[in-house]
Amino acid sequence: MNTIQNPILKGFNPDPSICRVGDDYYIATSTFEWFPGVQIHHSKDLKNWKVIAQPLNRTSQLDMKGVPDSCGVWAPCLSYKDGLFYLVYTNVKSFDGVWKDTPNYVVTAKEITDDWSEPVYLNSSGFDGSFFHDTNGKTWYTSMQVDHRKGKFFGGIELQEYSISDQQLIGESYFITEGTTLGKTEGPHIYQKNGYYYLLLAEGGTEYGHAATILRSRKITGPYEEHPQNPILTCASAPLHPIQKSGHASLVESQNGTWYITFLVGRPLTNHGNCPLGRETAIEEIEWIDDWPYLKSGSSLPRIEIPAPIRADKLNGTQAKKYEFTSNKLSIDFQSLRIPINEKWISLKDKPGYLRLKGKESLTSTHSQALIARRLQHFNVQATTKVEFNPDKFQQLAGLVVYYNTAHYHYLYISTNGDHKTIQVLTCDNYSIIEQEEIAIIKSNTPIVLRATIQEEKLQFSYSSDEIDFLNIGNILDMNIVSDDYVRDGSERYRPAFTGCFIGMCCQDLATNSLHADFEWFNYKEL
Repeated sequence: MNTIQNPILKGFNPDPSICRVGDDYYIATSTFEWFPGVQIHHSKDLKNWKVIAQPLNRTSQLDMKGVPDSCGVWAPCLSYKDGLFYLVYTNVKSFDGVWKDTPNYVVTAKEITDDWSEPVYLNSSGFDGSFFHDTNGKTWYTSMQVDHRKGKFFGGIELQEYSISDQQLIGESYFITEGTTLGKTEGPHIYQKNGYYYLLLAEGGTEYGHAATILRSRKITGPYEEHPQNPILTCASAPLHPIQKSGHASLVESQNGTWYITFLVGRPLTNHGNCPLGRETAIEEIEWIDDWPYLKSGSSLPRIEIPAPIRADKLNGTQAKKYEFTSNKLSIDFQSLRIPINEKWISLKDKPGYLRLKGKESLTSTHSQALIARRLQHFNVQATTKVEFNPDKFQQLAGLVVYYNTAHYHYLYISTNGDHKTIQVLTCDNYSIIEQEEIAIIKSNTPIVLRATIQEEKLQFSYSSDEIDFLNIGNILDMNIVSDDYVRDGSERYRPAFTGCFIGMCCQDLATNSLHADFEWFNYKEL
């Protein structure tokens, strides 16, 4: 049987918003503090997906300098109307305390891979904004409402008309629901079928109690009635199910009238344990009974494998990709932290055939880091890079980083102790720095190959001077610390932790912000 294997978007790709235009399917996912903002994935068959656009690629669209970890771009909504794509997104500026600063915007493009427009401001009353284009020509904006009073936070769902001609919200704002008894109501999307408006919600929180619920009404402004078997999607009562945290969903109708639901999931290493790959995206088929949607699985549990709608072949085998920096454009797989990729800190021209990173601030900085990384998308991976770096101060470092956020990472780096060039391993766990004692002395002006070998919860760094013989350096490290679950639970106070593990190259010059490191290639190989 031709099937689709879940998850369809592996590694940190949460909050999917799916949209079909003709025979083309698109999914937009959240990127939080990673730049450019929003990943747009394309498919013809719902099985094979490829990132084709990252539309928020200018600071005029997305200014994230200084935003806290796991803030930035939350829950984009991708839609299409009359020859124009619409992308609604939130750029979360703060999340500590009772006050949440959550400005919402919309950008547009005629083609998905075009340069997208300058943003139009919508409001700041909540997040998870979404457009619904009604058959009567109206466009409506829904979002969750942040309620700071008495520690409530989740204040329900708001609805307001958006004027495409005036490019602003107009008319009355309607409060349409507080959600169901599951609570923590967010992620609203509206759909229309057989005379009903359907309001799809994310509820229960984005952890192991996560769920998707649905309500319907004959009028878009309500009142809304609940689905008789809410939640329609959840793994909360099935801790042994291979995919967990299912929720934050969106619906799409295929060309032949079949409906599908895409949704967020996590794959823990142990029963309700840590998910170092972050929150991913899965898919299920929908059937309609008495004008209500149900999972085709026959329960609220999503299947690991579903029938593909059309013949969709996919090559078997492991994933391996060697990135060689021989062109003047970086692969779309790579992203930076908070700031645009520009020649102030990165160059593919200064030394042809190399990626040059000009050392900037520390890995704790939320402003200007010289860091380029890609998602960790498999549990067993070998990542390797070849670097030339000649520091003359102990405050100058460059190397290979396994990164979650400013407080949680493992780092294999080249530096100096004043007399010799060294290689060392450093772990940051909730801002506490642990330096391994093992230091290798290496010759100046010699390229070094750095490697990270990841096997589920274990990480082993190694290095080589000839690309053949590798020597382990440091102890086996814990991959659990680069997962949402650990970061959220391991802090003295709640911190948002919604991203996933990245692995890549970085350079710090804490003395002068100028010394560079040259990376010849970067290799990512699934084991």
